[in-house]
Amino acid sequence: MYKMFGFGCSMAPIMRNFEELKKERFNEENENTITSEDQIEVERTIQELFRTFKLRCEVDKNLPKLLRWEHVQCLKHWLMYLPPGYKCLDASRTWICYWILHSLTLLEVTLPEDLKDALVDFIGRCQSKEGGFGGGPGQMPHLATTYAAVNSLCIIGNKKAYDIINREALQRFLCAVKTPEGAFSMHRGGEVDIRGVYCALSVATLTNVFTECLFEGTAEWVISCQTYEGGFSGCPGMEAHGGYAFCGLASLLLLNKGHLCDVDALLRWTVNRQMRFEGGFQGRTNKLVDGCYSFWQGGAFPLIHSLLIREGNAPDYLLFNQNALQEYILVCCQHPGGGLLDKPGKPRDIYHTCYTLSGLSVAQHCVDGSLNVLGPADNKLGKTHPIYNIGPEAVLKAASHFSRLDVPQNIPPVS
Repeated sequence: MYKMFGFGCSMAPIMRNFEELKKERFNEENENTITSEDQIEVERTIQELFRTFKLRCEVDKNLPKLLRWEHVQCLKHWLMYLPPGYKCLDASRTWICYWILHSLTLLEVTLPEDLKDALVDFIGRCQSKEGGFGGGPGQMPHLATTYAAVNSLCIIGNKKAYDIINREALQRFLCAVKTPEGAFSMHRGGEVDIRGVYCALSVATLTNVFTECLFEGTAEWVISCQTYEGGFSGCPGMEAHGGYAFCGLASLLLLNKGHLCDVDALLRWTVNRQMRFEGGFQGRTNKLVDGCYSFWQGGAFPLIHSLLIREGNAPDYLLFNQNALQEYILVCCQHPGGGLLDKPGKPRDIYHTCYTLSGLSVAQHCVDGSLNVLGPADNKLGKTHPIYNIGPEAVLKAASHFSRLDVPQNIPPVS
C-alpha cells in the first residue's frame, strides 16, 4: 500500500539524475502569480546549484560533503559571541542555547565541563519563581522557552543540570496555563495553539511531572486541529502547517493516543510536502521549500512509522525520499563559512542550522537501525529522538534520573 511514497534504506544512497529532474519543475500552466514566480525563481537558483555541483562531482567523487568543521567552528563562536542581528532575540536566549547545543550534539561534539556548568548557571537564571523558564534572566515564563531550557539541560545531562529544574513549580506553571478545553496557552494570558500542548507534554514527560489530570481533554483538543488536508493546524479551523502537524502528532504519541488521528490522511498530506525538484520540504501547500521543514516534516515520518507498526501495516523504510532530502541540504543549504540556511539566497542562522541538521539526521538513520548516508561516511550525524529532538541517549538518561523522583501531585495553579 505504501510502496509509492519513498525509497528504502536497502537502496544504495545515490544522487538523483539532475537532467531527469528538469521534468519535475513547476508548471504554472500560463497562470502567473506572485507565488508561482517565487517558486520558479527558487527552482532556477537550485537548478544552477545542481548543474555546478554535477561539474564538481566530475573532478571530486567524494561529494556531497558535510562541512562539519566549518559548522562546528561557527556554532562554537555563536555560543559565545552572537552577531549584532540577534539583538532582537533577547527573549529567545534559551532557544539559542538549545539550537546550538543540539546542533553540536548532532555533529558529535563534546563540550568541556566548565562550559556546561556556565550554561546551566545561565539557564538557571532564566527560571521563574512561578515555574517554567523565560527566554532570558528575569523574563516571564513561557512554554516555548521552557521547552528549549529543559531540552538544553537534558542535553547537558549532568546532575547540576537536572537539579536546577524546580519540578514542583514547573508543574504549577503547566497547571496555570492549561485551558478548560484541554489546550495550553503559551504564557499566562497568551495565545492558545498546538505548540503549547507539545511543549507542555515534552517538558512534563522528560521531567516526570506528567499526570493524567493535567492533560485531561488534551488529546481530544489536538484531534480537533487535524484539517481536511490531513495535517494539523495551530488551532481548530486553521490551515495545516508542518510545524503544527509535528507538534500535534508528537503530542498524541506522548499521550499514547496516536490511534485517534487519521494516519492515512496525515501521511498523504506529509508526503506531498516534499518538493519533487528541490528534494526538501515545504511547510504548507503551495509554499516554497525551507530547510527547517527537513525536520518539522521529515521528522514526522518516524512518528508515522511507529503508528503504522501498531497497525501491522508498516514498510521497512521511512516513507519519503531520504536521498533527495540529503541532496537538498548538502548541496543547497550549507554556508561555506559554516551554518545552514532556509534556501539558497537566504542568510545562515542558528535556527535553520539546528532543524536542517536534525532533518539530515532523520534522513540518514533508517528504521531498521542501518544507515543511509549520502556522500562520504564521515557525513554521518548523530541520531536524534524523533519526538523530543534531542539525542536518544539524553532522553534515556533524563528519564532514568527523573523516574526515581516522585511525581508532584494535586498542585493548584499559582494565583
